Amino acid sequence: MAGLLRGALRGAAAGAAGTTALNGVTYLDMAVRGRPGSDTPEETVRALSDKTGIPVPGEGEQHDNRISGLGPLTGLAAGVGTGVLLGIVSGAGWRPGRAVTAVLATAGAMVGSSGPMTALGVTDPRTWPVSSWISDLVPHAAYGAVTAAVLYGLDH
Repeated sequence: MAGLLRGALRGAAAGAAGTTALNGVTYLDMAVRGRPGSDTPEETVRALSDKTGIPVPGEGEQHDNRISGLGPLTGLAAGVGTGVLLGIVSGAGWRPGRAVTAVLATAGAMVGSSGPMTALGVTDPRTWPVSSWISDLVPHAAYGAVTAAVLYGLDH
């Protein structure tokens, strides 16, 4: 049990580092291409609130500001959560190596972020053009590479 907890903590640290890399690559892309940020995290919070019947408190600007804060937190939760899962698996003894871990981390983060958005009808990846897939894949690949490197480093 201690190995799983230790793995979860290592995974959380790795996932946080990976999330920082993902955010850095995303913001760099926005700066270089002059593109706006995505509003899908905020749309996801609104859709989740509607679906569950749990309102986001406040009215007007206060309400909108809360949603603006909660949106990015969903990405942090997906990134750290993916790292935790990988850390638990590592703590249980499965260590496939950095490359496989990076691929798993990339896929896990993509599913963790786009999965809820898709399930709630906020987006449909099946309709994305190739350019949108690349814009989504590149930061997630940075997440996967950094998460795997940190997890591997903490394990050794």
